[in-house]
Amino acid sequence: MNKCSHIMNIRATLLVLLFTFGANAQFVKEHGQLKVQGTQLVDKNGEAIVLRGVSFGWHNWWPQFYNAETVRWLHKDWKANVLRAAMGVNADENCYLKKPKESKAKLEAVVNAAIKEDIYVIIDWHSHTIHLEKAKIFFAEMSKKYGKYPNVIYEIFNEPEKQTWEEVKAYSEEIIAEIRKNDPDNIILVGSPSWDQDVHLPAKDPIRGYENLMYTMHFYAATHEKWLRDRVDQAMADGLPIFVSESAGTEATGDGKLDLKAWQEYIDWMESKKISWITWSVSSKDESCSFLLPSASSKGKWKDKDLKESGKATREYLRKLNK
Repeated sequence: MNKCSHIMNIRATLLVLLFTFGANAQFVKEHGQLKVQGTQLVDKNGEAIVLRGVSFGWHNWWPQFYNAETVRWLHKDWKANVLRAAMGVNADENCYLKKPKESKAKLEAVVNAAIKEDIYVIIDWHSHTIHLEKAKIFFAEMSKKYGKYPNVIYEIFNEPEKQTWEEVKAYSEEIIAEIRKNDPDNIILVGSPSWDQDVHLPAKDPIRGYENLMYTMHFYAATHEKWLRDRVDQAMADGLPIFVSESAGTEATGDGKLDLKAWQEYIDWMESKKISWITWSVSSKDESCSFLLPSASSKGKWKDKDLKESGKATREYLRKLNK
């Protein structure tokens, strides 16, 4: 190879690297305001988009990871284009209902960093029960503060447990109304009964009168078998837009075996349907779905030796699919 050809090859390689980094670094700039068309999430150009990323663990139990350095690492190294800030609402003495100021500070650290990184971010009201008035105040404040940013997605009820769809729907309609006073456009994620598995219920009786709503489904692949995918397929056929805002390859407890085969079946299915998905969780809890070992730094820059099997697999999926 002559000197001229060698220089040209170097320049070409640098251009490819710069393009790849630029596309990853300016994800929201490229895709902009998201919206829902039919059952599909689309970008500002009306092109189908699939968001893939990870959820932080409960902020009140794993607050050390709620910082700009971790957000940057998950974006740059893991290639996540969406993150979910799981603000624990009513779990313990450090939850939102007990310490709202401190809780919002943790959540906003992730939201602000994600906006700076130019990726999407989910403000997750991480609760299993209804706290209507507190939620209305919270989402009124968040939508006033962040409604101008196309980066933001609101998840208004993490996982309804024993509530009926009628109860969840009535709650959701009030929260949606609060958000839409300040933010007419950004995506709102609505939960469904039985830990977000009963998507057939809102499919039969969806919320009407608002645009850009999606409904969450959560799966844990070692427990939730093909029946749940079939249920989602039917709900989508009935016109329900689905967003998988929490998932893992483990059992529904978050622990137990990591079933890589079942997880791959879910990944393949979501990719074929162009369903956006989030994996749980950025934490060092002693359970299978936790990504990190106790050795992991609170500010990213993790090595393989800091990652559990679920963390390694999630990183591999994201780096492969988020090109």
